Amino acid sequence: MNLSPLSSPTDLGRFAIGFDPRDRSRLHQLWDEVIDSNRWAEGDLTKRFEDAWAAKHPGAAGAVATGSWSGGAVAALKHAGVGPGDVVLCPSNTFMATPLAALHLGAKVEFVDCNREDLCVSFADFEQKLAQHKPKAAFVVHIGGHIAFDIQRIADLCRAQGVFLIEDCAHAHGATWNGQAPGTWGDAGVYSFYATKTVSTGEGGILVSRHPELLEFARAFRNYGKPDHEVEGLNFRMSEFTSAIGLVQTERLDELVAWKNAAAREHLDPVHAGRLQLPDGMVSGLYKYIVFDPIEKSTGKVYDQPCHRILRHQVDLPNSDWVATGHWCVPIYYRPELGNQEEVTA
Repeated sequence: MNLSPLSSPTDLGRFAIGFDPRDRSRLHQLWDEVIDSNRWAEGDLTKRFEDAWAAKHPGAAGAVATGSWSGGAVAALKHAGVGPGDVVLCPSNTFMATPLAALHLGAKVEFVDCNREDLCVSFADFEQKLAQHKPKAAFVVHIGGHIAFDIQRIADLCRAQGVFLIEDCAHAHGATWNGQAPGTWGDAGVYSFYATKTVSTGEGGILVSRHPELLEFARAFRNYGKPDHEVEGLNFRMSEFTSAIGLVQTERLDELVAWKNAAAREHLDPVHAGRLQLPDGMVSGLYKYIVFDPIEKSTGKVYDQPCHRILRHQVDLPNSDWVATGHWCVPIYYRPELGNQEEVTA
């Protein structure tokens, strides 16, 4: 991909929502459809968005859009039978939303250390904590846009031990490893579409799973358990207007990820030898461009305080503590060249 002069290092560093201006009229057209339909929730746009997202995740049985990441995560935990007193394993190097989803259900969270190489869950510590705490469920978090290096071994271990595995895919839009997408190793994968994410709808989330029964449960959970209320759910619906943004962004996802990777290869890799290195066959969605050498202009840390410190857990997680101060994020924001490219209207 040839980048235009717009995509200079300076331009890459100016914050921008990952929305392509060429899609403005397409989005307005969809919003008009919603207005004309007189159905602003639980309509056709949400289904179209879910189908489009599921198509990006071969191996998943489908997708369920929610009003937030938390809606999908809590639905998955509830379906797994997690309740008061049950143990859920969780990496400490993550946003507090991850452990809070389990704590909300009365579960006991036991924190797991990360690797220094990828900032994601360490298989060695995960295996030890699983044997020690006998959890009902566990989280793996894909940090920064790439896939956790130990995901296959962790998924295999959880399957063998009967532990329900949720992939926190909040950062991992568009990532792949030898063609496999996040959320398809475990029992469920949950994405966030918060305003800063690679694909953003302002607020919102989506759950993917290979289990049709989990998808059915999540659809009921997001809507108070309607129609029969056998599922004790709440309101985690996504509006039709939000779903329209999600559909447009999903249609642009492959191009967006390719653009960011081309920009990183051309402008950032040559000057950041100490960057996070990916395994062969892995493509990052580049929510973050992570380096291990101090830099002057950084967007800060992915997380600068581990969750076990925030919650005052007395547990030794040396890599999580090191990562909190030992990495930096080089700004990289999607700024497509408009040039002669025609606006998408279909």
